[in-house]
Amino acid sequence: MSQRATLVFLLALIGGVTAGVLTALAGEGTPRSVLAGLATAGLSVPFFNRLIAAETAGCREAAGAGAGAGEGAGAGEAEDRG
Repeated sequence: MSQRATLVFLLALIGGVTAGVLTALAGEGTPRSVLAGLATAGLSVPFFNRLIAAETAGCREAAGAGAGAGEGAGAGEAEDRG
């Protein structure tokens, strides 16, 4: 299992346990607390999967686009003036 997948599942587990514990502390029964924790963990996996993927892709695209756009615009202006 990759580090990214491990991180996604770990964050989902932490979110699920937290939701279950808070539900139990709110006075709900054990079955409802378990269901709340499982539901939160299940919905957290795709959320954290997209969140981590978006951050990684966004940083690479921004770094590449910034350098290419600046070089291209500067070269184009110099040719037009000359």
